[in-house]
Amino acid sequence: MIAAYAFLIAFAVQILTVSVLNPARIIRSVRGWGQTIGSERFAQMTQSADYQLWLERFAKWFRAANIVVAVLGVFLLGWLFTVIQQPEWRDEVSRLTVTYFFLQISPMLLLALYAIVRYKLRKQQPQEAKRKAILQRRGLFDFVSPFVVVVAILTYVLFIVYGLYLDHYVWLNTSPSKECYNAIAAVTLVYALNAFVIYKALYGRNNPLVTHEGRVLAIGIAVKCGVYGCIATAWFISIIGTLGPAPELQAWRPFALSVFLMINMLLGVMTMIAPPRKPEADGLGSTEVTS
Repeated sequence: MIAAYAFLIAFAVQILTVSVLNPARIIRSVRGWGQTIGSERFAQMTQSADYQLWLERFAKWFRAANIVVAVLGVFLLGWLFTVIQQPEWRDEVSRLTVTYFFLQISPMLLLALYAIVRYKLRKQQPQEAKRKAILQRRGLFDFVSPFVVVVAILTYVLFIVYGLYLDHYVWLNTSPSKECYNAIAAVTLVYALNAFVIYKALYGRNNPLVTHEGRVLAIGIAVKCGVYGCIATAWFISIIGTLGPAPELQAWRPFALSVFLMINMLLGVMTMIAPPRKPEADGLGSTEVTS
């Protein structure tokens, strides 16, 4: 029962962090986007009063949606207390934990409306004879250290080695099982998708409605979330595989799942609310050009 009560504590913390504390940070971050990283073009295409009204409405509905989700989480926590009394509680609790996490991040869809607003403005941007742009080389190591990248690569390689080891020596399969192949394929897919997102962030087309500092912030969010998300996913699946064979350890799977979901959410929010990096912080020169 220690593992069950540990899960309940972790789930309560998940409700507090994801649906109560993080929304306040996200609202502050969204307010900062419009005030600090919007370019002159963005200001030309929006009326200040209208944009501030949109921000207030976003904050109101985003906060309300998260409060509703938090209240539902409290009721679910009370019901989970009765579920853990059953002999086979782990699978049902795990499914409910994942389902509730997706419900927790559903208010983030409101952020997509913000992106749509900016996209529409971008399509309507006025033609200008001349404009100034900052040309600055951007690379992966401008946003994450080489050490972290090496850790991510080694994590992937060691994950495959450790997965094959677990499958053969712990799960006692004479040849790699379907579950082992599925786990390796899942982590490989996560790495591939994040690599694509990072590449598009680094070398994709710039949004003229965002300042250089805003682009640096957006790239940093994509790069850090991608790299750290890959590492966290590989570690989590490794831990789940380690807890699998022993019945006394299987009970800790829901606890590990809840902690993993919280860590991923916190990583995303921490990179989102981080202040924009200054050009001189990259250690690279920048020049202004007129086009």
